[in-house]
Amino acid sequence: MRIFRVLQIAAFSTLLVLCGCKDKKQQQMPLQLVGGAQVVKKNVPFNLEVPAKISGSLEVQVRAQVSGILKSRTYQEGQYVEQGTPLFEIDPEPYKAALTRAEGNLAQAQSELRRTTRDYNRMRKLYKDGAVSQKEHDDALSAFERATANVKVAEGSLHEAEINLGYTSVKAPISGVVRKEAQSVGNLVSVTGESSLLTTMVQICPLHANFSVSGSVWSSLVKGHRSGTVEFMNPEDFKVEVIMSDGSVYPEQGKIIFVDSSEDALTSSVSVKAEIPCDENQKILLPGQFVRVKVIGAEYANALVIPSASLLTTPSGSVVYVVKKDKTVEVRPVKVELVGDEVIVHSGLKEGEIVISEGIVKARPGVPVNVVLKK
Repeated sequence: MRIFRVLQIAAFSTLLVLCGCKDKKQQQMPLQLVGGAQVVKKNVPFNLEVPAKISGSLEVQVRAQVSGILKSRTYQEGQYVEQGTPLFEIDPEPYKAALTRAEGNLAQAQSELRRTTRDYNRMRKLYKDGAVSQKEHDDALSAFERATANVKVAEGSLHEAEINLGYTSVKAPISGVVRKEAQSVGNLVSVTGESSLLTTMVQICPLHANFSVSGSVWSSLVKGHRSGTVEFMNPEDFKVEVIMSDGSVYPEQGKIIFVDSSEDALTSSVSVKAEIPCDENQKILLPGQFVRVKVIGAEYANALVIPSASLLTTPSGSVVYVVKKDKTVEVRPVKVELVGDEVIVHSGLKEGEIVISEGIVKARPGVPVNVVLKK
């Protein structure tokens, strides 16, 4: 019995020693090392980058305005031409003949007018003297008026013939690039139907970038501006940057020239058009290309910003790990907006607080950490 009591005392003493060692070991365990970032306040550009399609600022169909055989083509397909440059020639001979006939008809009408004018002047004098009857006077007057009208008809026919002859030389209606021909030389073209289309032209100086802004982004932009959280530059200072498919940036910045007054019900977006300056000889940006555009001119004013690496997404929303003054970790829900590599915090954090941005997996709520601040 005495021996058993001695063994109990020895075992209890050993247990106390072991527990003491364990507590001492726990007290000596180093704090987990994590990287942290301070919540800062600064202006952040409003990130608006969307797909866009490039088009010419003006696209025109070149059509035949008179019928005939297409005699020649005087341009190279894809060539840039100035307005008024001849593109096609339709056989002019029939229209030259029509012009000659119209000139002859006008000469006949003018001759008849001169004759009836003389007759009417004589008849009017004789009528005043009572030498001719009322009917003879009226017949002479009617002949004069008929001849006058015939001259006007002949003049109109002559003018029409001159216009038609001019239409046999098909000229560029605008300055731009002439696309592939729609009718080959030797074909019979007409003023109606598909055979009237000769080619199309695109004005490429300037170009247009057509894109849409989602209704939610548009609403966020407008609401932010009204509340003062988003600041706009002057409208003339808004710039549009074109990003090519290979990631390079087009050297010329454009400007917004059109914003639709209503939202498209099918796409829930607002249509926008930007004008992109260019040179007619550049071949970098062409109509029909798909690019991305970045709108520059708005920014978040005095926004609270943290690195995107600090943000964790959970089923219940976004959270961050905040390091409190006693170095313990607190999990805090936040409302945020991702802008590039940064996160704008709308609620949940204050300026100067520290969030964990590196080593989040090492941190545990309520457990102290050793945080190293990073810029």
